[in-house]
Amino acid sequence: MPNRSVFFVSDGTGITAETFGNSILAQFPAKPRHVRRPFIDTVDKALTVVDEINHVAQAEGRRPIVFITLVNDAVRQILTTEACRGLVLDMFKAFVEPLEVEFAVKSNHRVGRFSDAAKSSEYNDRIEAINFSLAHDDGQSARNLASADVILLGVSRSGKTPTSLYLAMQHGIKAANYPLIPEDFERHKLPPALAPHIGKCFGLTIDAERLSQIRNERRPGSKYAAIENCRYEVREAEAMMRRSGVSWLSSTHKSIEEIATTILRDIRPDRLVY
Repeated sequence: MPNRSVFFVSDGTGITAETFGNSILAQFPAKPRHVRRPFIDTVDKALTVVDEINHVAQAEGRRPIVFITLVNDAVRQILTTEACRGLVLDMFKAFVEPLEVEFAVKSNHRVGRFSDAAKSSEYNDRIEAINFSLAHDDGQSARNLASADVILLGVSRSGKTPTSLYLAMQHGIKAANYPLIPEDFERHKLPPALAPHIGKCFGLTIDAERLSQIRNERRPGSKYAAIENCRYEVREAEAMMRRSGVSWLSSTHKSIEEIATTILRDIRPDRLVY
């Protein structure tokens, strides 16, 4: 599908529309052009987006795909009439309206995940988790580890920091992370600060060749990035986690989402239920 455009239109941030839309598009062998249009919350804004969609349809010679999450009926109608020359996939109509019938109650038609972030305990928990993960990134602090939901272990550049932040931002998980370094390998023990919290630990490993490639982008030609050193660190880290009874997985071919879900399943299965 070359030269095909996909619009994500929402009266909120558009994250829901784009996440769902990308999941669907991933089933097809194509990389269409993405157009994000968040905060479309008035009729005038909706009319402007329709003009843009129609212009793209004329320029490309085929109708754009349009994923929408719009709760305002007046705004939705602008996008869903025949005047819009896109293939409009209305996710709220597809899912919310059948649930209204099933539950025999009208939805609250709330824009976005949080109607008032300042009053949302869930939102505040996520902010607290993000602050915790930043303060405990890369072994910066051993304070308050008892408050951690998860402690990620692994050699440098194995994916600990992005996974910690994803867990915090998406799931409100307080995730600390600790690098395993040559001094730990010489002692043949995990960092002492982790001993009381071994049940919260989860390890990340990575293919040594891939690790060398990543490190060379940061410190080209260094011992830190040398393939022999990477093989040594990965081998020692895996052996140490195995001796300590720490579950671990390889981040080499897994997305952050897959890693995070595996960690939640093994460490905090309660957080897979909301």
